[in-house]
Formats: sequence, structure tokens, C-alpha cells
Amino acid sequence: MPSPADFTCSIVETPRLALNVWTSGPENGTPVLLIHGNLSTGGFWKYVAAELPDDVRVIAPDLRGFGLTDAEPIDATRGLADMVDDVRALLTTLGLAGTGKVNAVGWSMGAGVLEQYLLDHPGDLGSLTLIAPLSPYGFGGTKGEDGELCFPDGAGSGGGGANPEFVRRLAAKDRSADDPASSPRVVMMTYFGPAANAGNVDEEFLVDELLTTRTGEDFYPGDSKPSENWPTLAPGDRGILNTMTPTHFNASAIADLAPKPPITWLRGTEDKIVSDQSLFDLATLGALGAVPGWPGADVLPSQPMEAQMRSVLAAYAANGGKTKEVVLQGIAHGIPLEVPGRVAEEIVEILVR
Repeated sequence: MPSPADFTCSIVETPRLALNVWTSGPENGTPVLLIHGNLSTGGFWKYVAAELPDDVRVIAPDLRGFGLTDAEPIDATRGLADMVDDVRALLTTLGLAGTGKVNAVGWSMGAGVLEQYLLDHPGDLGSLTLIAPLSPYGFGGTKGEDGELCFPDGAGSGGGGANPEFVRRLAAKDRSADDPASSPRVVMMTYFGPAANAGNVDEEFLVDELLTTRTGEDFYPGDSKPSENWPTLAPGDRGILNTMTPTHFNASAIADLAPKPPITWLRGTEDKIVSDQSLFDLATLGALGAVPGWPGADVLPSQPMEAQMRSVLAAYAANGGKTKEVVLQGIAHGIPLEVPGRVAEEIVEILVR
């Protein structure tokens, strides 16, 4: 594997906030914007960056609430728009906004940021690669390919669903592997880490980056509201998990956009986070008996995340866009860490220079 040694970070001041931005490649190179997911940072892209061509300029910011970027509160009522506006401010500062030549890549929640970016700033992006992406209808609380709300208040999604002991240990910067179910290290390596590629990545670096995650009601996981619906909690208005709830986020209108940059969707068949049976979806956990009182599949089924993404991309293609679904057999959620070379290949295939 090529060395990621030239992948370094520095603070970029923008009109909105100071972002920590990881970069590699020549400053005048073809811009590739890499947006990380939840519980990670721009640093997680170091192995993909090492696989990209020498003439590519990698730009991988830490989103607000993560890494060394300013700890500005997250207004979840705007969905992921706070982060979209931050990224737009960065691209404006770098002279890249509005050029139509930015090749954007998003992983998990980061893909949701780019889905929202497409809506807010059509014409800015030249190509889009979505890796294990957040459904266009958010995370949790919906059913069917059209993202129908299971409950009007979005119960079953949001900040109230986080494991309190995991959050406590994250805040305490606990690096240990004790009590694996709540260990930040073990959760990362099990569910969104490098899997079979673990021998080729620096686990301690990844743990360092993970533990920069800000915690609390304004950050991870966010707040919640009482609900009459199972599991008696609904999304709040603050913090990271609430930005992705179906009451605050819906990017399905990308199907109707013009212009339409080409979109490649990468998904792993062993993904336990973004799938049609996600183990991080309270409905799935209820069906497994891990959370008591589940109202049943007719009321709150597991969210069909992949089916929802496929349906929206089919509509995108039917309206004149170019899409491609790449199925990675045996690969889990940590695609940029597990198969960084394959990710780089797919980025290059639709690269706009």
C-alpha cells in the first residue's frame, strides 16, 4: 500500500468557523473533497488519499463536533445543513465553490452531508461518490422505499438511542477494550474499522481521532424528547444524531435536480450500520428482543436503508442522471479503511478534471 505520509492537517479560517483540514497532493491539483462519517474525522481518509493519483488535491475537513475543528453547536432542526454550510464556506475560502469541478466523496453520515449539499448548491460538484451512505430519508423511523414516517414525531430515531455508557466512555477518552459493548475502540474496530485490512492501518491513530468526538446535547449524541410512541423517545433539536432523523433530514429531492453529476454508490454486503437490517436501528434491535416493547414490523419495521437509496438513485437516473451501484462482497461499513484502493479506483473512474 502506498505511504500516507504526506497526508497532513492544518487549520483553515473561514467566515463560519475554523476547520481542521487534512490535505495531500499539489495545491493546483484536481480537487477531491472527502467528507467523513459519524464518530470519525478527516484523518480516516488517509489510506484512500494514499491511493489516489499524484495530480489529485485531497481536501478532507473535520466536520464540526469532530477532530480539531471549532466546537460550534449543531442545530439539528436544519438537518445536516450546518455541516453543508461549513463545507461550502471552506470551498469558498479555497476558491473552489461554484466551479463545478469538485469531486466529492462522502462516507456514511458524510454521504448524507453531500446529498444535502447537492440540494443546497446545485452545480457545485462535478462528481459524487457515496460510500455506505445515509439513506436520503435519514437514519431510523421510516418504512418503505419512499421513506414513510412510522410515527409523526420520528420516535425510534435520534439522540435518545445512543448507549449512555458508550457516550460516557467516549467523553472520558477511554482507550481500553474493557467491556467491549461500550468500548469506543472495540465498537469502532468491530463496526466501522478496517476488518481484514487491520494489519495495514494504524489502529492507535484511528482511536486518537475517534476520541476527539465532542459529546453532549449540542454534539454527540444530542438531546431527545419524550414520546407516546415506542421506545418513548423522539428526536430532539440539537446534536449529531438528531441531524440525521427523518423529521429533520430528507434529501430525496436530489432525484429532481439539474444539473446532475454522476453518482457512484459503494456498499458492503456485511455492513451492520447501513443496511436493510441495521444493528444500529432501534427497530432491528426491538425485533431481536434487545429493546423490549417493540410494536411489531407492521408499525416499526427495520428501515430499508439500501432499498431507499436504490429507489432515489433510480429516480435520479430516470430523470437523466448517471448512477452506478458497486456491491463489495464480504465488506462491512469501514469501506475506506478496509478497501481503500477500490474506493480510489471508483473515485477516479468518474473524476472530473
